[in-house]
Amino acid sequence: MKLHEYQSKQIFAKYGIPVPKGRVAATAKEARAIAEELGGRVVVKAQVLVGGRGKAGGVRLAKDPKEAEEVASAILGMEIKGLPVRKVLVDPAANIEHEIYLGITNDRAARRPVFMASAAGGVDIEEVARTTPEKIIKVHIDPLLGLRDYQANDIALGIDLPREYWKQFGDICRGLYRAYTECDATLAEINPLVILKEKSLSALDGKMLLDDNALFRHPDLAEMRDVDEEAPAETEARKHDLSFIKLDGNIGCMVNGAGLAMTTMDIVKLYGGEPANFLDIGGGASAEKVAAALRIILSDKNVKAILFNVFGGITRCDEVAKGILAALAEVKPNIPMVVRLVGTNAEEGRKLLADAKMITAETLAEAAQKAVAAAKAAA
Repeated sequence: MKLHEYQSKQIFAKYGIPVPKGRVAATAKEARAIAEELGGRVVVKAQVLVGGRGKAGGVRLAKDPKEAEEVASAILGMEIKGLPVRKVLVDPAANIEHEIYLGITNDRAARRPVFMASAAGGVDIEEVARTTPEKIIKVHIDPLLGLRDYQANDIALGIDLPREYWKQFGDICRGLYRAYTECDATLAEINPLVILKEKSLSALDGKMLLDDNALFRHPDLAEMRDVDEEAPAETEARKHDLSFIKLDGNIGCMVNGAGLAMTTMDIVKLYGGEPANFLDIGGGASAEKVAAALRIILSDKNVKAILFNVFGGITRCDEVAKGILAALAEVKPNIPMVVRLVGTNAEEGRKLLADAKMITAETLAEAAQKAVAAAKAAA
């Protein structure tokens, strides 16, 4: 679950991380009122759950409350990467001396959290990692011991932070680690963490991703979910307990099992196609769940063909086939569908689909080739 910048910074503040005293506005008049309270120059920032706000014109400086109202009015009417801007954060403008990147996430290979920091803050950290990886300092944290003081000092030394800021930097690192662990986050980052000309540190921006599987432990955090900022398909998928991620291709994929789903996507790409989604219906999927998954795939207008790849163990192939047919009766799509069913009750499932005149395949490679060919023909 993604949090907005203002929500992330509210959490950071609870853990002692210094953040600007800004507030959220839903209208231009509210933005002006906040700017008047803050006094002086302010920064008006679009609150959308995508990156690239600055490049899209969603982060702008205003020299006074009147200009803040004008800027907020313009930003609230924008769409950034397809998402409408419904709120803006009005922060006091900062006197920045230097920008730093600081973040913590999971390192699955090392099986422990990893702190990352860079003196090249305020920019796309993925670009820094790609072009100048030596500028990123990494420190792994033993989850049984937590962040140690010497590790925070190692990070500060690695990014050439002046020694006068080390104590405050250490406090920020400890606060960020606590926020990360106690909120069951998969990412907590500050970009940029700035050295102000007033000789202090401040988290000007914040980002947190929370583990959906742990939200039952955090009802207060679960309430922060902004469904208006989510793709409708993702909201619908969560309602039916489906793992769904929209992609940019044109071949819809419905698979049972995350590993099999990734393999299916790789095979599609191997034969020249592009997957339109990652969708795992999970084990023991009912006909109703399969029908919901198919409706979600078909809601994407870019989809030109659908590939079903079901390995029946816990999931019965005949149940999947019934779900497909139920969805077809309801949605009535006019795009080709390729089905590969293997495992429990596979024969029964294949017979049901053959009677519906669907394209079938014995192997995954054959299914992927047929799906790619069907998508190209449909396009």
